[in-house]
Amino acid sequence: MDGISCDGCGEGLLLGSDVRYLVKIEVYAAYDPLELTRNDLARDSSGEMAGLLERMAQEDPRRLEDQVYKKFQFDLCPRCHERYLRDPLGWRRERGGKEGEE
Repeated sequence: MDGISCDGCGEGLLLGSDVRYLVKIEVYAAYDPLELTRNDLARDSSGEMAGLLERMAQEDPRRLEDQVYKKFQFDLCPRCHERYLRDPLGWRRERGGKEGEE
């Protein structure tokens, strides 16, 4: 992530090639609108809220933040860029699939 070496293979960037690739990834909790009823609005949820706040106070703040939003940025050489485009998530190899397999 320093722009000087490839985050995929460690190769120096802009030394043997005049191009490098920047990959930006944002991961965030998807927002799905809640369906609230009159009963939901009339219900006293202060106990639930207090319990939630208590549980959150026991958690690592960084872990809680990561559950809501996380941003990554990687510099890639041309070779790692091609590999990334073939399998952006890298999960196929872990599941036993082959590169280029859809």
